[in-house]
Amino acid sequence: METKLIEPKWYALCTRPRREKKVAEILARKKIENYCPLNKVVHQWSDRKKVLLEPLFTSYVFVRTTEKLLPDIRKVNGIINFVYWLSKPAIIRNEEIDCIKNFLNEHNNVHLEKTPIGINDIVRVTKGALMEYEGNVIAVKNKTVKIILPSLGYMMIAEVEKTSVKLISNEGLYQESFTN
Repeated sequence: METKLIEPKWYALCTRPRREKKVAEILARKKIENYCPLNKVVHQWSDRKKVLLEPLFTSYVFVRTTEKLLPDIRKVNGIINFVYWLSKPAIIRNEEIDCIKNFLNEHNNVHLEKTPIGINDIVRVTKGALMEYEGNVIAVKNKTVKIILPSLGYMMIAEVEKTSVKLISNEGLYQESFTN
């Protein structure tokens, strides 16, 4: 009789406000693989500057586990619940977690904008940390390219050279030129 290996998947957890790092620490102590994306942000006070690591997604931590362990993880102090999609805990693709990690390794002071997912031009990044990733373009202005992570419903925004983007399809709603 063959036993199937159950592949762990990434899930998004909703945490209590300002508890993201603490929840990640508790999960790590329990030997549960997790990822709390931390953004390097420069804070300026009147007498000094300091680089702080702040959670990129407020009130979210990602956890990689099997469906069987979800009820136990939900009981961890600081966790409100899993993020749900169609009445089931939402599964985040490995590629999206890798994309976030690569993006944060290459960029500082990243900010997020909540966005509805629409039909837009499709591009593939040809250089840099996001190389070979495809995404829907919301806008192209100067050097800024907005990249959508569809299952998360957020855009990560960073300065990306226009020469690092290759147009795949321009049949979307927004017909902006890359030569603006």
